[in-house]
Amino acid sequence: MISKRAIVLNIKDNVAVAVENIQKGEMVNLEVVKGNKFSIQAIEDVPFGFKIALADIPKGGEVIKHGEVMGSATSSIKAGSLVHVHNVQGRRAQKETEKGEGL
Repeated sequence: MISKRAIVLNIKDNVAVAVENIQKGEMVNLEVVKGNKFSIQAIEDVPFGFKIALADIPKGGEVIKHGEVMGSATSSIKAGSLVHVHNVQGRRAQKETEKGEGL
C-alpha cells in the first residue's frame, strides 16, 4: 500500500497538501485519481498542512489548489518546494492591490 504523505485535491492542482511533516530529501508518494500515482522528492521541509509544489511553477505562474487558481508565484518555485506566503501572492491580495485596498 502506498504511504500518502500529501493529498492532491483536484487533478488540475499543481500543489498538494502535506498530511504530515515532510523533511527535505524525503520522497512524497501521491495518488491524484484512482490509479494515477506518482512521487516527488521534497527539496525543503514542508510542515503538516502546508502546500508542496508538484511541478515547477515559474515566477508569475498560477498556483492551483482545489482545481482553482489561488494565487501566483512571486518567485520561481521548484517541484518539491514549500509553497506559502514567502513565494505566493494570493488572489484576494492581488485583487485588493489592484483596487488600491489594503495598502
